[in-house]
Amino acid sequence: MAGIARYGSYIPYFRVARSAIGAGKGERAVASYDEDSVSMAVEAAREPLRAGAPPEALIFATTSPPYAEKLNAATIQAALGLPATLRSLELGGGPRMGLGALLLGLDLATAGQRTLVAASDVVVGAPGGARESQGGDAAVAFITAPDDEAGAVCLARASATTEILDAWRLPQDRFVSQWEERFGAEVLAPVLLDTVTRALRSAEIEPTDLASVIVDATNARAAASLPRALNLKPQQLADPLAASVGRTASAHAGVLLARALDSAKPGDRILVASLADGCDAAIFEVTGNIAAARPAHGVDAWIGAKRSDLGYNTYLKWRGVLPFEPPRRPDPDRPAAPPMHRHEGWKLGFVGARCRSCGAGNLPPQRVCTACGAVDEMERERFADRVCRIATFTLDHLAYSLQPPVVAAVVDFDGGGRIACELTDVDPSHVAIGDELEMTFRRLYTGQGVHNYFWKARPRR
Repeated sequence: MAGIARYGSYIPYFRVARSAIGAGKGERAVASYDEDSVSMAVEAAREPLRAGAPPEALIFATTSPPYAEKLNAATIQAALGLPATLRSLELGGGPRMGLGALLLGLDLATAGQRTLVAASDVVVGAPGGARESQGGDAAVAFITAPDDEAGAVCLARASATTEILDAWRLPQDRFVSQWEERFGAEVLAPVLLDTVTRALRSAEIEPTDLASVIVDATNARAAASLPRALNLKPQQLADPLAASVGRTASAHAGVLLARALDSAKPGDRILVASLADGCDAAIFEVTGNIAAARPAHGVDAWIGAKRSDLGYNTYLKWRGVLPFEPPRRPDPDRPAAPPMHRHEGWKLGFVGARCRSCGAGNLPPQRVCTACGAVDEMERERFADRVCRIATFTLDHLAYSLQPPVVAAVVDFDGGGRIACELTDVDPSHVAIGDELEMTFRRLYTGQGVHNYFWKARPRR
């Protein structure tokens, strides 16, 4: 038996009000112009990786991969500084793969492989459609391990695979299509009920024994049928975060599970079901280790740390939906493979050096200490999780950016070390010397089909 040893989540900083889209109340979470499913997966995984042994396997689930053919999980591995001996897998093809990845991670943990499972999506819908207004962007990550370490163990599970034309997208299509909802509900509602019933039977518990019930589905009508069929009480139903985040595709079931675990008590039982081209259902029981499993940033904390005034036109520009005049500057050059590989530790892992002679931090890593001049007295050190502060900054209105002006700053790290970098998730009018920042993994730009990832600094959330 295996379970969830630790977990983390990530909700981007920006929100678009649905009233700006013409779609009613609430808002949806929006990945910044420099974020994608890989960078958000890195953010979600950083907290659960700060304690315990490193994972032996990595599973990444997404329906919005930055590369269609190239292992995106390899970028996640490098950015998190995970061992090169790591086994990596990538799942896609539908939003059910988020929960499917977690179940696979539990299988690997049962077999003795400690596993990092990450699910992340940037959800883009056709303008004026339900997916645009009701979707959202987010990521979640779990460490699966044997049950003696787990904050929540998996009591039972059940699955079904159903061939149905409900929601689909061809390789060349930008947006997902969906069949008339009543047809999907007629087919998928019985599948959902049967799968959940089999999971309950396997766990030998009744619906009344469930503290929280999470249902994520491509078809809202089918999902709405389950509470009635099981006679669930309203307090058992998890908030789907429709008003504050939106449905986040492959990440959604995991985000809702993480939020339930944020406040769960030992002994609570949580049902999670994901309905799309069939169904996966799992029942978790919270253990006495749950406090150690929790991250410092819960889901509600990420939701609350936000900026809600993003313009609809800006959102469309960030997602590449709205044509616009590009900056009158040369296009960025494509990053070259050899230097990217040679400097992978620095560029993706943000690994600098610390001088053994004087203790000074050196960013990027150097052979000769910039403080005392000692030669080859360096130890590798990861600076990604260190707090830093603004030493000086400037606003650049001429640099190529989808969100001008670029805020360029020199930042000093606690414990020593200085670097010039960009700031992100920041209001340029509120930047000040001495502001406390944290590092975040972002995509600087895409040049001739190659994504150029590096680290930026943002105000602490």
